[in-house]
Amino acid sequence: MNEVIEWQGYLGMFDENALMMQSPYIHNDVLVFGADSDYTTMAIAGLHLLSSRGIMISEIRSLPLVNPSAVKSATGVTVLCGEEEEACDWNLLVGEEATLVFTNDLERDLGFHGPSELESLDSTFYSDMQAAWEKELSSTHVSQGAYVSEAAYMEGADARLGFMAQSHDHALVWPPRQMDGDGKRLQQANSPLLASAVVESWTKLSAAGAPSEFALRAPVLGGIQTVFVRFEQGPCGVFLIADDEQYEPSIGDQVTFVVRRIYAQEGLIRYGMKAIPASN
Repeated sequence: MNEVIEWQGYLGMFDENALMMQSPYIHNDVLVFGADSDYTTMAIAGLHLLSSRGIMISEIRSLPLVNPSAVKSATGVTVLCGEEEEACDWNLLVGEEATLVFTNDLERDLGFHGPSELESLDSTFYSDMQAAWEKELSSTHVSQGAYVSEAAYMEGADARLGFMAQSHDHALVWPPRQMDGDGKRLQQANSPLLASAVVESWTKLSAAGAPSEFALRAPVLGGIQTVFVRFEQGPCGVFLIADDEQYEPSIGDQVTFVVRRIYAQEGLIRYGMKAIPASN
């Protein structure tokens, strides 16, 4: 049986250089994604796991079920979709259920044997969450919250998803901004920020008090939980807790960060960083 690696909220299994990623959740005996995950977030986690093992990938071929822009912003890996003719050593195979396989040899038989014990999701919770995301992704849905155009979202995606900070006055600034407090323009984000921080405070908003971007899902989740954290390199930030995590934060906790769905607008998913306990 393959070694099962718990990684960024998913399960990973290696067969030589090939890697299989799968969700830890089932519903009606079928593998399903958690509340804020999809093929894109799982692909990003898998590429991070490969990189942690010294397997560096610059390009990968995949079906369009993976968002190329989000993957590129978070990992620096270019995703080639469809029938593009460019030569590519690595392939990302998308399973019918919540699984992905990274392989550099399509001819080799892969021997993955996943864990038999998985977490079963409550039927009502799963159905309600799926319905909420479906409605939020509908082209007819209009959020009453702050509007962020696709162009504005993409402009800052590399720095947000890739944790790139700006160096200014011998300190790091994150998230990036155009000007400092004196109105001086800041340079482009080019300093990597370590994805580890300490919780300084936390807040849980009730479903009724959550921002309207989350109005459809907050009642299903029982509210929205955030943490205010300080990075070892200096910057502070506010992050949502990953929806899949059964985690009650405390001041002083060490947390790390994963890419998850944040919300949908104009029929498009906005991806961002969410906090999980560092032990995960």
